[in-house]
Parts: sequence; structure tokens; C-alpha cells
Amino acid sequence: MELPWLGEHCSERACKQLDFLPLKCDACGEVFCKDHIRYDDHKCCSAYKKNVQVPVCPLCNAPIPVQKGEIPDVVVGAHMDQDCRYNPAQQKRIFTNKCLKPGCKRKEMMKVLCEQCGCNFCIKHRHPLDHDCKGSSHPTSKA
Repeated sequence: MELPWLGEHCSERACKQLDFLPLKCDACGEVFCKDHIRYDDHKCCSAYKKNVQVPVCPLCNAPIPVQKGEIPDVVVGAHMDQDCRYNPAQQKRIFTNKCLKPGCKRKEMMKVLCEQCGCNFCIKHRHPLDHDCKGSSHPTSKA
């Protein structure tokens, strides 16, 4: 071997592979090959310091702090039962554009403005003849 000082052996007992691009674990500080660098692959005793996940409430999208030893599902469930700030009444409504034709209660997602009178109508009443348009004196067509 010409360059014996290059590379390091994997710290995993069963491996001990000489790796010329060794990787250092950011939790325990030991050197591993590419096959054993993950916390689970080398059974890292310090993984709890780095492998921290914060669950998020699916209703209010708030991060829920979980203490060491607690089950995240149980903690999130308790949050949802007790102090979740989710309010279904505050949901943003999609269909907000009400048809101005008298007697019609339909709402559309986007505004459908009449070119002649400039009022908002539903798809069914969008044409000037369908809503008795008063914007122009003559209708464009009777189709």
C-alpha cells in the first residue's frame, strides 16, 4: 500500500472496512463507512440528541412539544382533545361570489362579470339575456 495514512476504518465492530472517504457521525463523533453512517445502522447511543422530530397538529398546524419517553401520537391526541385552537367556522370559504339574479342562491368560486352591466352572476345566468341585463339597450344575440 502506497499511502497508508489515507482513510479510516469503520467503527462498526462487524465491519471495520477501510474507507477512503470516511464519514463522522454528528451525534457520537465516531467514524463510519457509507453503509453504517445512519443512526440506526450503527445503533448510535447519542441519536436522541440529534434525531428530534416535532409533530404538528393536523387540525391547527401548531407544533406540539413532546418530552423524552412520550409517544407523539398520544401527545397530539391530547392536544386535539384539550387545547387545540382549530375552529371549523373560520375555514376560508371557496365559493364566495354570489349570483345577483333575483331568486338565485348559487355561488361561484370565481367572479363571472357581465360585460354590459358589470354585475356578478353564476354560470347559469352569466349571459345578458339570462339575467335581464339593463346595462345595454340592445341584446347582443338571442342564442
